[in-house]
Amino acid sequence: MRTIEVRRTYLEMTSPADLRPADEAPPDARLEAMLPCPWHFYRYLYVEVGRQYHWKDRLGWTESEFRQYLAGPSTVWLLTVRGAPAGYFELRRHDDGSVEVAYFGLLPEFVGRGLGKFLLSRAVEEAWALGPTRVWLHTCTLDHPSALPNYLKRGFRKTREETYQTSFP
Repeated sequence: MRTIEVRRTYLEMTSPADLRPADEAPPDARLEAMLPCPWHFYRYLYVEVGRQYHWKDRLGWTESEFRQYLAGPSTVWLLTVRGAPAGYFELRRHDDGSVEVAYFGLLPEFVGRGLGKFLLSRAVEEAWALGPTRVWLHTCTLDHPSALPNYLKRGFRKTREETYQTSFP
């Protein structure tokens, strides 16, 4: 096992006016809320979107844990292109009145097509539609290199950074 240092960056918006949306998606792209989101499909999205970015927090979850989590204050949105799953985002409401963009990403086949700008813009619009006091998220140096620049271009501001160690096989 090798250990590396990872930098996590927290970002937020405090007003809907902070959003600098990207252009619209291609006409063959569609975005819709999955109400409810099937636990096994959520797991599929988490695994496949997060595989190359070392998302591992939920890999050991059981069906029961996924079901319990998804019964909470989250909404999962699916992006499809020509009917194929292309990416997703998860919005999670918190007791402090904020909404977190808890997970966000594209399946590998759809990276590099400009869909991330559109998907993030829509995630933030849907988050603000819930009436929060702020919208926030975090990213880290394990995420796609375009993640942090995309967040900043859409209007998020850094609020804090931290470092931690993680291990890889």
